[in-house]
Amino acid sequence: MLSIALYVCPQTLCSSLSMASDAFNLANRLAQRPLFKVQRFSLDARPVDLEFARIRVEGGLALGETADVLIIPATGSAIATTLDANAALLPWLARRPTDQQLASLCSSASLLAAAGLLDGRRATTHWALATEFRRRFPRVVLDIDQLLCHDGNLLSSGGAQAGLDLCLYLIGRHAGAGLTQQLANALVFDSGRGLQSRFAPLLSPPSTGDQPFAALLGWMGEHLAEPIDLARLAERANCSPRTLLRRFKASTGLTPNDYLQRLRIEAAQAALRNPTPSLEQVAEQVGYGDRASFAKLFKKLCGESPGAFRRRLQQPT
Repeated sequence: MLSIALYVCPQTLCSSLSMASDAFNLANRLAQRPLFKVQRFSLDARPVDLEFARIRVEGGLALGETADVLIIPATGSAIATTLDANAALLPWLARRPTDQQLASLCSSASLLAAAGLLDGRRATTHWALATEFRRRFPRVVLDIDQLLCHDGNLLSSGGAQAGLDLCLYLIGRHAGAGLTQQLANALVFDSGRGLQSRFAPLLSPPSTGDQPFAALLGWMGEHLAEPIDLARLAERANCSPRTLLRRFKASTGLTPNDYLQRLRIEAAQAALRNPTPSLEQVAEQVGYGDRASFAKLFKKLCGESPGAFRRRLQQPT
């Protein structure tokens, strides 16, 4: 029987903790035998008060040391708060042996990273935390597009529901694909859901307060189907192409061309919500004369083809 230890601290999200616990316990019921022993532990072996409940635990760090798999449920987006409150956990994490599997769900990847365990290793977290995570932990090979990363004895997942992807992955590795599919069916959960990048916005609001420059971005949105090059943009901004490149990158983090392509693909996503126009019509509507080039860029930025994106939106909820 595989022993699973779930770490609980005041920053733990109830939904993440219960999701992980339920997944392994339901796997036991479906298999009709005890495949997984699930226990909870805290820093001091005392119950932990979360926002909605007081969580009982079966032990402290000594319990975590004996587990085959140690899972840290999501801890929310306040990374600094989580790291400060769990400072005593970090040296203990750093001492974990390589034959013990360690898994982080969503935002709790910051704890593995702060302990130095993810240096030079592939990992993921919630897409909205990517910028701060890279700033804090530059030595981590952050693969933010992925819902799930597995590098040696370390596993990580991105986003709330991706925690269930990770649990299913572990169950599949230790109990087989048949039980994994049976569990996914029971949870009405579609496994193999592709990339996390499908859910991230393609564009962030510009950081500049320069109103004339904000007007240029608005103009691009209104004329995205037209041919737009650097010279035309520079003329509208009343500056040289070189100055425009510098200001544009400082404001948006992107070159003008990259921004335009993302702007067009965002418009295509909106257009694809309407099932009537063909993919060729959508491509032309947002400024692409060639459907193949449009589809290739759409998949690169969105993690799925335009057709798959449309089909997913049309599925009944």
